[in-house]
Amino acid sequence: PPTTIAPPPVPTTTAPARITLAFGGDVHFAENLTALLRTGNPDLAGLRRHLGAADLAVVNLETAITTRGTPAPKRFHFRAPPSALDALASVGVDAVSLANNHAVDYGRVGLTDTLAAREDAPVPVVGIGRNATDAYAPAYLDARGVTVAVIAATQVPDWTLATWPASSSRPGIASASATARLVAAVRAARRRAGVVVVYLHWGTDYTTCPDAAQQATAKALARAGADVIVGAHAHRVQGAGWLGRSYVAYGLGNFVWWRSAEPDSRTGVLTLTLEGRRVVRARWTPMLVGDDGVPRAPARADKVRLWRVWNQARGCTGLRATPPTG
Repeated sequence: PPTTIAPPPVPTTTAPARITLAFGGDVHFAENLTALLRTGNPDLAGLRRHLGAADLAVVNLETAITTRGTPAPKRFHFRAPPSALDALASVGVDAVSLANNHAVDYGRVGLTDTLAAREDAPVPVVGIGRNATDAYAPAYLDARGVTVAVIAATQVPDWTLATWPASSSRPGIASASATARLVAAVRAARRRAGVVVVYLHWGTDYTTCPDAAQQATAKALARAGADVIVGAHAHRVQGAGWLGRSYVAYGLGNFVWWRSAEPDSRTGVLTLTLEGRRVVRARWTPMLVGDDGVPRAPARADKVRLWRVWNQARGCTGLRATPPTG
């Protein structure tokens, strides 16, 4: 099936129910992070208090889910066994994006394994599929009676997107390089869900401001009816705020990651409170990635400093710091 949770025929509710959605950035379990996949790892388990407290939580799993295959012709390669999905589910993650530039790091064999792991995953996996229809299909999740659609796509112009974009007859990842297909997916989800979330892999490496493609894509998705547009990839925290009635977070940074020096280690959890479709509150919990790859809340002085970094990043985005009135 294209999604692990079948969509309801109509939105579960039209009432302005209050729900919370939590988002983390890029995750992988390669190299020195493999130890985090031990069952019940106490360090990883600490993330539950940040992710599991929300009604729904979503992260980007930046890895092929395989133990086989041949490394792609690129510099970095990330992979993990299917237990990576179990580990994320155990800390409160409810949906995972695989629309990124590392999902096919181990070629066709790795992609075949990744799609097989998706079928048996404890949580929905979006942004990758047996064909384009499958890759762009939302996961429909329930949050306190509100149907939330989660869609994912990548806009990173690298080997992965050039070689493995999903098509009508070929498996791969959902592309946001041309927005028409993604906009159509948002419009279709808008008719069936109370809240529409788009998780994007986008932006320019090591930059703190969104690039022109990010800003154009955010505007197109907001016009199409996306309520929440979040993303990662740049290895930096980028600005966030309101774009009209939509909430946009351009860059959540690395999350569970193999580099623990600032600024690579600056990260956090974004928790949004929605009433009906409207994001009425956005809370950033600043964190730093430790030597073991796990993000944790820092000492108070660093927390204040990092919270200031998060807010200052909004300055080059054109986004509002507060929700629109009326």
